[in-house]
Amino acid sequence: MSTWADATLAAMQTKRHRSGGARRAVVELLGRQDCCLTAQGIFDGLRAEGRRVGIASVYRILEQLVRDGFVQRIDVGDGISRYEPAHPGGEHHHHLVCDGCGRVVAFEDQPLEQALEGLSTRLGHEVAAHDVVLRGECSDCLRAAS
Repeated sequence: MSTWADATLAAMQTKRHRSGGARRAVVELLGRQDCCLTAQGIFDGLRAEGRRVGIASVYRILEQLVRDGFVQRIDVGDGISRYEPAHPGGEHHHHLVCDGCGRVVAFEDQPLEQALEGLSTRLGHEVAAHDVVLRGECSDCLRAAS
């Protein structure tokens, strides 16, 4: 299990949140992901693992995790919320979204982070959080179109 999942489960206990099977399962599944997932994707992943968790429970758990700051809700522009761990140290990534197939890919870019910090300083605005979503077509969709 990931460090994020361990820390989240411990913090949930400290906040006296129930740490039942469904909550633990959602946190553990999110802790194993490389990028954001929809609630339906989380539900499907749990079902594939043999976990008997209802979709309504998944939504309730995600909302609680977002409220508590353990999970970040991501909007990539398709009207469907996605969720991923919010790491306490601020580690994060951004997203490339294919307009053709809908695939979402995570990326990190240190020069982009430095440019955003410089912009924040230049504008005199303290930025608490940010997310960058780049849209276009992936190489597979570009190849299929030609």
